[in-house]
Amino acid sequence: MRNLEEIINADELRFEGMDASLFLLGLLSAFENRYQAKADSFFEEISWKQFFAIICINLCKESPTIKELAEIMGSSHQNVKQILIKLENKGFVEIIADEQDKRKQRIVLTEKTMIFCEEHEEGSQRIIKKIFEGIDIENIEIVIKTLLQMEKNLKEAE
Repeated sequence: MRNLEEIINADELRFEGMDASLFLLGLLSAFENRYQAKADSFFEEISWKQFFAIICINLCKESPTIKELAEIMGSSHQNVKQILIKLENKGFVEIIADEQDKRKQRIVLTEKTMIFCEEHEEGSQRIIKKIFEGIDIENIEIVIKTLLQMEKNLKEAE
């Protein structure tokens, strides 16, 4: 049996008898694992999942609640809460009570996070550029559309 690199570099992709959609799911999972390991070693001070939470918080127009952040991250409230506790202990976020509804907790990024992001911007961009090297924008857009449709289908299957 060929290894993943041999399959990817083959002139014609052969899935070793696998259904193409199952192969894609496996490939996505394997890529995520490899990317996470690489990102964990790059950031050192925080994990990839913690940095991903920071990215998702930054995407929000206002400080998100834990529930909102969990939805954006595609993770459970409990898992996101654990990530946020670690980030809070390291000084990257503050978890504060919502002004209108004290039962809700909102997540606010700290100055330390802004400095951290600035310090890692160039290296992050270099890695992202390398990952997408040789891939034209049309193919990236196809993958985005495909993943968005898969996400929609997954939600409908629940």
